[in-house]
Amino acid sequence: MPKIAYFGPSGTFTEIALAQFEAEGTFDGPVERVPAGSPPATLDLVRDGVVDGAVVPFENSVEGGVAPTLDSLALGSPLQIVAETEIEVSFSILTRPGVTADQVRTIGAYPHASAQVRGWIAANLPNAEVVLASSNAGAALDVQAGTVDAGVSTALAGRMLDLASLADNVADVGGAVTRFVLVTKAAPVPARTGADRTALVLHLDNAPGSLVTALSEFAARGIDLTRIESRPMRTELGTYRFFVDCVGHVEDSLVAEAMRALHRKSGVRFLGSWATANSTGPQPPSDEEAISWIEDLKRGEGER
Repeated sequence: MPKIAYFGPSGTFTEIALAQFEAEGTFDGPVERVPAGSPPATLDLVRDGVVDGAVVPFENSVEGGVAPTLDSLALGSPLQIVAETEIEVSFSILTRPGVTADQVRTIGAYPHASAQVRGWIAANLPNAEVVLASSNAGAALDVQAGTVDAGVSTALAGRMLDLASLADNVADVGGAVTRFVLVTKAAPVPARTGADRTALVLHLDNAPGSLVTALSEFAARGIDLTRIESRPMRTELGTYRFFVDCVGHVEDSLVAEAMRALHRKSGVRFLGSWATANSTGPQPPSDEEAISWIEDLKRGEGER
């Protein structure tokens, strides 16, 4: 039975995503779930060989990339994304039984969660101070422990801890979606499906035009970018690494060609090629005709 770590404790959206991976048949059978206290800690369990894989939040449609996950993937020994799943996210506002809205003075929330319910809190709990929680399920545990009056959490965590709910399906932006990824140590890339995504981390020279030059490798080949995001290098002000997702698979010749071109000019970390949960753009164009033309030229059978 494979061991799969997830950003816990039990009751987080990440555990729900792990259950969805299981339901989708990502694993050969049942798995042993191993909770960890943060996205970096979850990924380090993979690096250290404690678990076979890890599920972590990667990107939210409201708040963008999950910084702790991105930074951990960019640093340390290389890991590889092999699958993704998406969950529509809304929150439950949990309290201990008997606590009413007018009694709430503190509300625990994970940063990504608080950003997605900021408007609701201002309108419904205007006197509540938002207190940092370690995770969505951690906010529920803080409520149970009495360190906060309410918590922004999941309905699952509320049921597990027998907490009351002031409100369910809370979200400032309806239909918000979070993308979760399954990460392993470097391994053979999953087979191309024709509906794939490739992710890279670019370490570019701090020089004029370096980002434009890098992105032109995709544009010149008709490769659709689905995400680009910068994160500070943490060495000095004004230095960044760039996270790029594109439509296509490393087995697509034009994607591989763009990667080779980037590798010649800059530092590149390959985060993986895998099947997308939802189609996000046109697939890279085929260059089979151009390859055939070159082969004809080599044989002396090309244009005269």
